[in-house]
Amino acid sequence: MCSLGLQRFGSVCGFLFPLVAFCCIGVSSVSYPEFSWFDNALSDLGVVSGVTAFAFNWGLFTAGLLGFFFAVVGLFSFFKDSAAGRVGTAVFALATVWLMAIGVFNESFIPTHFIVAILFFVTLPTSLYILTAALYLKGELKLAIFALSSSFIAAMPWLLFFVFHYAPSVAIPETISAIAGSIWVIILSYKISKTPPSYSSV
Repeated sequence: MCSLGLQRFGSVCGFLFPLVAFCCIGVSSVSYPEFSWFDNALSDLGVVSGVTAFAFNWGLFTAGLLGFFFAVVGLFSFFKDSAAGRVGTAVFALATVWLMAIGVFNESFIPTHFIVAILFFVTLPTSLYILTAALYLKGELKLAIFALSSSFIAAMPWLLFFVFHYAPSVAIPETISAIAGSIWVIILSYKISKTPPSYSSV
């Protein structure tokens, strides 16, 4: 029962992780009419005084914390018998730490902010790529394909941005990458919530 409770806690954190992040980003962007999804970076919201910075920075830190619990409780439980799964889970947990760091070290902290932001957007698709192998080994072919697709979608906007520079700033690739990772988290959270704690097949 204790194991089941922890697993459910992890899956709930997974559902809340993207919800909190995008709700807070939405609040902060609406509270600052000058913000442009084409000309700004999302992190520009983190240095605007008042509710804008508070909602953005608090939202990312809280979302990252929820994502960390999702990783160390939910994902670990789901992949506990898989070496690839444990590695992927560790990398995903590290990505959530970098997300929390983005909320703590806003653009006023240069170059720390840019370092942790880059690390987040590198480790996120990397973790999904590693977990693709773990899902395949568990016999979860559809989820493996979905994880691989999510990894590709999370990484591709950045590759295209640096090759073609299709926007003046990075809010668009940041958003696309975050949405791809968030959808994957929600799907895995649902899968974990429906899976008995003893589940293993590697």
